[in-house]
Amino acid sequence: MLKIILQSTHTISPFNEPARDLRIQNKPLWLYQRDVLSPYIHREIELPPGAEIPKTNEPCIVYRDNLFFDCDYIKEFITQAKQRNEASQAAFSKNDAAFIEHCLPLSISYTEDNNQYLAELWYYPNGYEPISKPLVIGMQAKEIGYYHVPTYMAFEQGDLVYYVPLRSMIAIDSWVHVFIADIVFGLFGRGARFENKLEQDPLFKIKILFSAILEGKQVLESSRIVKVGRNCVIDPTAVIHGPTTIGDHVTIGAGTVIENCLIGDNVNISQGCQVMLSVVGDGTFLPFRAALFMTTIMDNCLVAQNTCLQMSVIGRNTFIGAGTTFTDFNLLSTPIKARDGNGELKHSNRPTLGGCVGHNCRLGAGMVVFPARMIESDVVLLASKERRVIDKDVSYEDSDHHRLIASPLVKRIYPRPGEEIEESW
Repeated sequence: MLKIILQSTHTISPFNEPARDLRIQNKPLWLYQRDVLSPYIHREIELPPGAEIPKTNEPCIVYRDNLFFDCDYIKEFITQAKQRNEASQAAFSKNDAAFIEHCLPLSISYTEDNNQYLAELWYYPNGYEPISKPLVIGMQAKEIGYYHVPTYMAFEQGDLVYYVPLRSMIAIDSWVHVFIADIVFGLFGRGARFENKLEQDPLFKIKILFSAILEGKQVLESSRIVKVGRNCVIDPTAVIHGPTTIGDHVTIGAGTVIENCLIGDNVNISQGCQVMLSVVGDGTFLPFRAALFMTTIMDNCLVAQNTCLQMSVIGRNTFIGAGTTFTDFNLLSTPIKARDGNGELKHSNRPTLGGCVGHNCRLGAGMVVFPARMIESDVVLLASKERRVIDKDVSYEDSDHHRLIASPLVKRIYPRPGEEIEESW
């Protein structure tokens, strides 16, 4: 099958970078897409914006490069499209709970069509055709709890739940969609599929129990659920529960607790860290007592000691100073707003949500970041009496390095579209 990739010109704030280059599930999105589609594809074409789709007589799959989709969704989409044997476009029903809760808010990529929404993913059995029929693929959502708010603070929320899909697809138009793809669709989805397999496959359950007995471990700590790469050093007092995947050359210190995470290569997690339902990128360093909850950290970051990140997304090559806290809940009964794909503030449809930091940032110690606030790429923030609480978005123009002595270490690497990179100060 031929794969045709349509490039998106939209960049994701605050990273100032197209979605295809952001890391999802610890891989650049373009690489994740390639790996998911590899069983079906024998060659590919990538088209720049505005280019015409070439004529061909062979089966082909066409998609926009800002889409995140998993193996289960693509398998079902291609299977049903082949059975129809006609040009088909991926669609979602307005009754799909996971789509309405997670995908539609803050998005600019879907087209409304009667009682459904069309996504930029097509299958053509005999080459490109100008007209295609919608093909609705349900995401098979399961209701899974993730947060408990005390009743006196609940504001009619109480126990908070996600509609977690067993097969998923989402257009990455906002940084919030990175959080959804990594945490809700990625880690929560992996856990939901694991539970389904336990219920439906008795042999799989027996193998896990046998492995745990043989290794003398609890079931959730056995090697069939916790996958550890090569040349890793893990302190025996560390507690690691699965499903968890740990990459190569990883060091995990004493007293660390890791639960349902995706840990990249060359990661150092020091003593007493708490990492739960999080994606930790390659080359990241977490000093002692750092805490991550439902957070994505891209590659080569440093999150200093006693820092707490909740439901947040951190870009590449970023430093977060000691004792900094990213909050995720509005104490007042006001909905959390976030920037959509057009940069406008809209309801995020999230009762709890952390913040986002772009690439190549440096944040000083002891800061407090309010929910859904963004800090643009290449920003330097120093903690001061005037700015210790971040209660609004921080742009590059607000960076503290503008009033510091020029330094060759402080350069803009990720400008906004149309801006030029400054070579020197």
